Amino acid sequence: MYLERSVKSRFDALFSTFSVVVVTGARQVGKSTLLEHVLKDKADFVVFDPVVDVENAKQDPELFLNNHRTPLVLDEIQYAPEIVATLKRRIDKNRTPGQYVLTGSQQWGVIRSMAESLAGRCVFLDLEGLSLCEIAQQPERSWLEDWLQDPQTFFTLNPSRLELKNRLWEQLWRGFMPETGLLPASTIPDFHAAYMRTYIERDVRLLADVSDLQLFGRFVRLVAALTAQEINYSQMGRELGINPETAKRWLDILKATFQWVEVEAFSGNIIKRVSGKPKGFFADTGLACSMQAISSPQALGGHPLCGAIFETAIVGEIRKMCSLLSPRPNLYHWRTNGGAEVDLILERDGKYYPIEVKAKSTPSRKDTTGITAFRNSYPNFKIEKGLVLSPTEKILQLSELDWAMPWDIQSPNQSSLTQSE
Repeated sequence: MYLERSVKSRFDALFSTFSVVVVTGARQVGKSTLLEHVLKDKADFVVFDPVVDVENAKQDPELFLNNHRTPLVLDEIQYAPEIVATLKRRIDKNRTPGQYVLTGSQQWGVIRSMAESLAGRCVFLDLEGLSLCEIAQQPERSWLEDWLQDPQTFFTLNPSRLELKNRLWEQLWRGFMPETGLLPASTIPDFHAAYMRTYIERDVRLLADVSDLQLFGRFVRLVAALTAQEINYSQMGRELGINPETAKRWLDILKATFQWVEVEAFSGNIIKRVSGKPKGFFADTGLACSMQAISSPQALGGHPLCGAIFETAIVGEIRKMCSLLSPRPNLYHWRTNGGAEVDLILERDGKYYPIEVKAKSTPSRKDTTGITAFRNSYPNFKIEKGLVLSPTEKILQLSELDWAMPWDIQSPNQSSLTQSE
């Protein structure tokens, strides 16, 4: 069953404007499925392999391209980087839009090849796991876009909640890869275990010189336990008996394969008072649960990491919504040495939008203290109304400037459209 993706309209716009579109993202997030749906009967498709030289593409890229019409989709291009130079020469002669689509699940390999040979000739499109709007099959518009455009009147529009098949803990336990939404709950742990085994034995082995794959697997489990925390390489190293430099290198591998995402620290004008450490997040909550041997949604609800897993999901959801906007808002987290913190701060058009994440059904004014501290620290900044995202049942005003909102809200505009239909 194909699920409509919010990114489709953005892909269509890029494909009709640029000669080359590069679609990147982790394995199993739906890159190939999206392209097969959008370009069905319109393009040739070739999937490259790390071992086999498909159609002799590496040895003779010119002949390979001569034997394919455009549009041409080259899947997992990092396994055939020899083709990129030939693509460059062809595009320099013919800048017609919509000729080639390249995909990759290894950021280093793809971006390095593109940066060296197709600089200025291609555009990138990142694809992540499913968003809540996509799961509910209402992918047209996100609430974030409405909030950023008019935060003063956003809550008067009375947005409703999405109709999701799974409850909170089950959705986080399953994760957001398209396939996990279709599998029986009893097979979800097997899917995640096979995914990580393939990832470590295939991608990691090919991408970097990791001599001890078993130790690297322990490192991945450790990182999953540290999701939604500030990054401390020394701490990671001490836990596994490796030096901080190795911990940093291994974390870079996770980032390069889209398994780990970082949010920069917000500093403003008082750098000395604010921590400069980025905050790290495991890319998929289902994989994070699997790495911690959380056996069921019920077990997740009582697990010490449930708050961190919920924050990981919310940050991922915000990140997915931001990827549809052009330009994207900047994302930060904020924390002072005194302990005041805000989980997410979005920056756009010189304005700041603070967001707190709380895994509780009844948020209160106390949950806005971090946002208030942020406002007090930067009185001259344009700071808009703050949000507390939580598993609450309805929108609540917590203070004069801050509101609580359900985590599974839909766009007020989309909500009105759904009701009118």
